[in-house]
Amino acid sequence: MTDLEDKLSRVLSGAAERAPQALPGLAATVRTRHRRRRARTAAAYAAAAVVLVAGGAAVAVNNLGVSAAPQPAVGPTGPTGPTGEREQDEIPPPIEQVWPRAVHKIPAKLPDGRTYYPQLLLDDRTLLVMTGALDGSRQFLWTYDLGTGRPKRIAEIPPTKNSAIFADGVAAGDGAIVWWASYKEPGSRRVAKIWTVPATGGRPRLVSDVPLGDVMKQGHINGLAVAGSDVVFSYEKGGVYRVPLSGGTPRPVKGAERHHVLQWPWVGVHRGKAVFRDLLNVETGERREAVVKSGEEVRCGVERCWGVAIRYRTVKVERRRDSSGKEIKCGDRRCPATVRVADIVRRFVRDRDGSHEQALPAGFQQGDDAGLERFFKVSLNGPGNRPVLALFDAGTGRSADLGVRENARGVMSIPDGGLDRLMTYPIRNEMWVLDLAAIE
Repeated sequence: MTDLEDKLSRVLSGAAERAPQALPGLAATVRTRHRRRRARTAAAYAAAAVVLVAGGAAVAVNNLGVSAAPQPAVGPTGPTGPTGEREQDEIPPPIEQVWPRAVHKIPAKLPDGRTYYPQLLLDDRTLLVMTGALDGSRQFLWTYDLGTGRPKRIAEIPPTKNSAIFADGVAAGDGAIVWWASYKEPGSRRVAKIWTVPATGGRPRLVSDVPLGDVMKQGHINGLAVAGSDVVFSYEKGGVYRVPLSGGTPRPVKGAERHHVLQWPWVGVHRGKAVFRDLLNVETGERREAVVKSGEEVRCGVERCWGVAIRYRTVKVERRRDSSGKEIKCGDRRCPATVRVADIVRRFVRDRDGSHEQALPAGFQQGDDAGLERFFKVSLNGPGNRPVLALFDAGTGRSADLGVRENARGVMSIPDGGLDRLMTYPIRNEMWVLDLAAIE
């Protein structure tokens, strides 16, 4: 496999299960996110209503379904006024007013001018960042003190010569930092090398070579984590492994041959359009199955699930013709006579057992991770029909304006965040660092 093919497979592998739902009003306005501790795909958002044609059948996704907002500050996306234009949503107060303890604003570059990429929070005031790689320069890991603003270089990441992928999947635990990178030496098969370095700094040490084989079939690795004296990970196509942090050969975790790492020791499988519906605690043997009703598409964490309920209907398509009256075809074939429309009729978050369900705002990002299984990014229609991003707290029902706006070129940055406590995004010459764990 060539480096170009490997890059392509990296983007495509697992993209369907990880790709967030389109944000209304954000088509062609998105800047790709930073890479963080998980393997991430750089995904561009499509329009809210799209038509997918496959095998002659068309499916239209309508993101303007009915949904009650949990509070007035985050109104439903979709209603129109007398002029036929979407009404402006009520914009909540700025996040630094709503949750001041959670917000850290730091320079977007290190004192020496280097651009950095946030990875994770090591503790309440220490941010782990990476420099280099994207611009082809040497890569380094740094700690950044959010209190003093002082960065400290802790390690140089070994060069990834002959690699299509720079250091990825950064994780930490028990005083160690780990990451992986893909390598392809001439005449040998591609491997993912797992590295480690003490959180206090030092020289990186190779933990293990992980065979990748055909990444188009098996995928790369994700879910990298430190579990006591071991490093654990899963393949993008399924299968959980562990290897001693001191070094060795990866060995499969019994009973998790088809699973993915969610939050160690919890691993899970994806069933249809229910991501992490079934979970297994590989240390205790406990199993959890989430309640998923007919017509629902959900993404689950350890305690909660969130998603949408969809109702399908078939709509006839009017034949399009050119000025001469000739029918306009879809490519080299006749356009379908009908399309299957999927109306989103309910957006929700609830406990895995189906209890305590509550409505989510209409603009929440379907398929996206929810920080601490509680915080959801929401798209609102702001002044001048410009998109505004807010953060909704399902625990309290409060919302806050993240401060993200389009720039002069119509481009805006989408906050980078996963299931953990960290969310980051640049605004002009500052990096906004949100510690969701600081929100009560």
